[in-house]
Amino acid sequence: MASTNGLVPITRAFLSSYYDNYPFPPLSPDVSRLTDHLYNISKLLHQPQSSSPLPQGERLLMQEAESEPPHKMDENMWKNREQIEEIMLLLQTSHWPKSLQQLSTPQDVELARLLSQLRDKFEGALKVVESFQAKNSNNIFNTVMTYMPQDFRGTLIRQQRERSERNKQAEVDALVNSGGSIRDRYALLWKQQMDRRRTLSQLGSATGVYKTLVKYLVGVPQVLLDFIRQINDDHGPMEEQRQRYGPPLYALTKMVLTIRLFLSSSWWRFEDIKMQKDQISVLEEAVQVYVSELERFLNFIGEVFANSPFFVTAEEAGAFKNNGYSETTVGAGKTHEVSLNVEMVNSYIAWDFSILQGKISTDIGFCVEHIDTSGNKTLILPYRRYESDQGNFCTVMAGHYRLLWDNSYSTFFKKALRYKVDCIPPVVEPEPSSTAEAE
Repeated sequence: MASTNGLVPITRAFLSSYYDNYPFPPLSPDVSRLTDHLYNISKLLHQPQSSSPLPQGERLLMQEAESEPPHKMDENMWKNREQIEEIMLLLQTSHWPKSLQQLSTPQDVELARLLSQLRDKFEGALKVVESFQAKNSNNIFNTVMTYMPQDFRGTLIRQQRERSERNKQAEVDALVNSGGSIRDRYALLWKQQMDRRRTLSQLGSATGVYKTLVKYLVGVPQVLLDFIRQINDDHGPMEEQRQRYGPPLYALTKMVLTIRLFLSSSWWRFEDIKMQKDQISVLEEAVQVYVSELERFLNFIGEVFANSPFFVTAEEAGAFKNNGYSETTVGAGKTHEVSLNVEMVNSYIAWDFSILQGKISTDIGFCVEHIDTSGNKTLILPYRRYESDQGNFCTVMAGHYRLLWDNSYSTFFKKALRYKVDCIPPVVEPEPSSTAEAE
């Protein structure tokens, strides 16, 4: 059993410093380019046809492709797996358009050959995601177990986990055997994942039946219970992980959804509009880019996760306090502002901010303005987009000042903003004493 003396659960501030050493090289610009291209083609294929109204499945798929991906990283992993399997199903010969299955033209034969190759690529990508998830899950469990008593209590935990996983797999198998769809299966898999989180949270909080379990398992370190209680909080340490590395994964989720949308739309309209050579080339390139970028991302993030600690010393945790900085998330299409009421002229307003790194888009709009009692605005610092900035100015007017961070131009990416704002009143020289005047 590893010692937990002097250790505390990892903090978000520590993770921020740790992740600074692991900047993710941005995704290829081809990801967004090809995603947009396939989406636009799909929209054209969805144009109303009097003889062939848009099926409900196509409408729902278009809505999903237009929606923002989930915020949680592990949910995005499941979402990528789900879409890969849906695409592999579309690429099966039995799901091709009837006329394509007949291979009546040389063009159809060539397309069939390509579709087979694409299915092989997705099959390889599916294995990569599955392997990543399995390794990550085992790494977390094994790390936690090193802090458990290495006797019958640890054995009980392992046996309980194995029994639970068998029961969950049996539940999935029953759904599949009853005719459940791929979507149904992944909805169940994600529900099971959330159930695991609730179990950890209950164990860490020692509530309900888990209170008895914790009492029975005497010797479980309190720091471990603290860790598993807060590890998946929406605003806990893992939020730093989501802010740093979520956007590339969100972009890949959007891309794979769009590939599926394009294939599904093409199959629906195939009898009327066969896939053109340029569309086939775009599809082939998109699959190649998606598979290679997904594998690159998973290899990178797997190394980051494997080396990330769960616990740090109290001294290390204390060294990464915010030092007066605040952190907030500025949602896509949103703004964040700080208002200051300045009572005296010649006060100094100062700011220091940055967008946390590791994102596809790392800038944000910023400006400073003065608002008088009538509501009239005077621009003090013109609007510009920054990755980070430090600045200050001396006020020539008392009143209301507003510092505004603007992410309204972004339709997809939220920004993690770290900032500090100060208003420093003017230094007033002391009045000379009467004695000094006499001298």
